[in-house]
Amino acid sequence: MSKPDELLVDVAALVESGRSNQMSLTVVTGGAVITGRLAPEAVWRQRVSEVLTDSDRLDEFSGVFATPATSGPPTHLHFHVARILQGTVGIPETGGMYRVAIEDVSAWTVGDFSYSDR
Repeated sequence: MSKPDELLVDVAALVESGRSNQMSLTVVTGGAVITGRLAPEAVWRQRVSEVLTDSDRLDEFSGVFATPATSGPPTHLHFHVARILQGTVGIPETGGMYRVAIEDVSAWTVGDFSYSDR
């Protein structure tokens, strides 16, 4: 098991304490590049729960995400409005909700990436 990047843990802790969703970040994890904005875990869980509640087939899973976040230093990054970058495409185009273990991040940078045909 690798030791999580302390600077990245500090960034995640600031997002958690400020309940801000404006911190943009790009990470490399497991060979994938994920780019988007970070959200506090409680906000992320609430939004996922809402999406599942609105689903005819997945509403029974919404309660799992409605449970409160654990205390202590952050162990995961919670992305919203995020995309997995693949070639010249971001998947999904509109952005999605991703949870990434901080210890699995092999590289990161502040800011998010987008593509332009210009």
